[in-house]
Amino acid sequence: MKSRRITVGDRAWTVRVDGPESRHSVLLLPDTGDPVDVYDQVCARLHTSDLRTIAVESIADLDPAGVYAILDELGVPWVNVAGRGAGAELGWQLCAGGFGRFISLVVADRGHPATPGADGTVADAGCRPVELSATLLVTKNLPRAVAEASGRYVYGEFRMVEIDVDNVATEADHELATQIVLRTSLW
Repeated sequence: MKSRRITVGDRAWTVRVDGPESRHSVLLLPDTGDPVDVYDQVCARLHTSDLRTIAVESIADLDPAGVYAILDELGVPWVNVAGRGAGAELGWQLCAGGFGRFISLVVADRGHPATPGADGTVADAGCRPVELSATLLVTKNLPRAVAEASGRYVYGEFRMVEIDVDNVATEADHELATQIVLRTSLW
């Protein structure tokens, strides 16, 4: 994958861009502490489905404004979003506020930020619902009840898929890629 450093003001992020030149791109957001190559197997599968991938190496100091800056710098007008853990939480926030810029959402390990988590705390009570189709992968790290409660914050088609793994990116890359491809398809 080709690495590219994107600097905006005093902040900088490294993204790995690869895949066929296509109108369809997928933004992949890792969890905190994930290695830079966590999505390599997922990306390889997505490339065979004619999808271009933009994998952020680290979400440290990345916020919605930073994501917009990255997409603008890469010349990507709209994108499908996928993430796990903290990257999933950022994905929910992006898609809640960026109507028209984001096409679909596939997340794992985190429910919508306005829903109580497994410990009963709410990450962001002010997070708006997403107005697009979303898939939530229920893993060992996300109780089904939290996932089900997230459905009320999706104003598009909502799908839950249960996968009995800890890290969907490394233990079930085929399933994650499949769910992303299903969300990027118009059929």
